Amino acid sequence: MQIRVNGKAHEVSATTLAALLAELDYQDKLVATAVNQSFVRAVDRPTTKLNPDDAVEILVPRQGG
Repeated sequence: MQIRVNGKAHEVSATTLAALLAELDYQDKLVATAVNQSFVRAVDRPTTKLNPDDAVEILVPRQGG
């Protein structure tokens, strides 16, 4: 299925947000997620279904100052 991740087109096999994070090697990282501009809590990722043309944002916290 074709979706956009952080603004870039991706062909993925994942059908849930949790599966997408695993497919993209984010499963063990602390990240914030949104699907179609709606924040998705970590506990909701396994049940958040993905559809063709969805826009997913994956934000990794940065440290520094």
